[in-house]
Amino acid sequence: MNMDSYFVQIDKQVLEAHEQAGKARSKGHDPEDVVAIPLAKNMAERVVGLISVVAPQIKDSGVDTRIKELEEEYGVQDWRVALIAALEVAQEKYCKFETKKEAIEVGIRVGIAYVTNGVVASPLEGFTKLEIRKRKDGGEYIALFYSGPIRSAGGTASSVSIIISDYVRKNLGYKDYEVFRNFMQTYD
Repeated sequence: MNMDSYFVQIDKQVLEAHEQAGKARSKGHDPEDVVAIPLAKNMAERVVGLISVVAPQIKDSGVDTRIKELEEEYGVQDWRVALIAALEVAQEKYCKFETKKEAIEVGIRVGIAYVTNGVVASPLEGFTKLEIRKRKDGGEYIALFYSGPIRSAGGTASSVSIIISDYVRKNLGYKDYEVFRNFMQTYD
């Protein structure tokens, strides 16, 4: 058997198993009537599938198509793909969110999911929430909250999540954290 036919056979068997699972679920013996795990053929679909658990509106919104376009332009696993996708989701280019905070949070989750290949829990359970807070000068800044599952991303991806967040913050016009700015000026 050659490699191409081998992968065609695997795809066929996965689809058959997914259909069987759907038939079993439709009988009503489980709490849910549908199979909860969507099939994904590539990185873009894995990212959207993962994040759609907390933001179902990004499903079929065009985010996966945009990620594929960015990969063609910059290359697969290029951080610029994560940065641009995160920002564009936060700007609500593909779907609307109830609040700006939610849009930014989901955008950052998309970026984290991309740098972690869409296969770990860190975009959902490691990056736990975001708050938009006021500075003393009246400006707003973004506060990020993390928990233990961010470790599943690994050290590099965990660090890159902060870069993604800062990229989104700057491009949306939010200020930096005031104490950090004052600290950095002290040592300039």
